[in-house]
Amino acid sequence: MTAAIIIPARYASSRFPGKPLCAVKGVSMLERVWRIASAVRQASRVVIATDDDRIIEHARGFGAEVIMTSADCANGTERVHDAVRRGTISEDIVLNLQGDALLTPPWVLEEMISEMTADGVADIVTPAVRLEAPALDEFLEQKKITPASGTTVVFDTNRKALYFSKAVIPYLRKTGHASIYRHIGLYGYRKASLAHYVELRPTPLEMTEGLEQIRALESSMTIRVTIVDYRGRSHWSVDSPEDVVVAEKIIEREGELLDWRGAK
Repeated sequence: MTAAIIIPARYASSRFPGKPLCAVKGVSMLERVWRIASAVRQASRVVIATDDDRIIEHARGFGAEVIMTSADCANGTERVHDAVRRGTISEDIVLNLQGDALLTPPWVLEEMISEMTADGVADIVTPAVRLEAPALDEFLEQKKITPASGTTVVFDTNRKALYFSKAVIPYLRKTGHASIYRHIGLYGYRKASLAHYVELRPTPLEMTEGLEQIRALESSMTIRVTIVDYRGRSHWSVDSPEDVVVAEKIIEREGELLDWRGAK
């Protein structure tokens, strides 16, 4: 099976206008994400999907393939599907890599592709990390401050997702039986499954939790969870200008994911 990575990039963000073009330690977020995707060994194609000429010009400046999508796309998933439709994507698997996921290790994407290649049943694959102390303690403390931050997932013995929640699930009445897994918001789809998903209407639990992946579960689609190891790297994405400062501090502390020599 072949895989394409599509990076939805929107300029007109209400919280952070022009976010994909923002420089992080001298390299734009968009170029950082594109270079991460380009380092994924199983990906036969990497495409940036946008509705803005400024992003197109910037992306072509560092050699990326770009597809112009509709301005009416409601979210990144719809933009990815629109790019698949307009760009005649022939690959069997489509990965949605958000344009602000600038600290995503390439091996996480590789494990997602390997999971979906080996699994002939799942409609969607998504990663999660097992939380252990001190990361678990930090996660629980952060939940006390911002309860809507971070998403957890529970799954069956075949790693088929049962539910995603902004609450911490499972409730640890007794320890030593089940672990807490933090969901990482990356998705791989079979093309037919992606087309089916975008035709579905929002569902009650999805709207209650504010998590669009629950729509797939409520509609009897299969989501396989692949357990990934960040190998000591920090998970982070950028939602606001303040998040850029945090991202730069992480890079200073942990080093770059990739060799940036020769990057513009």
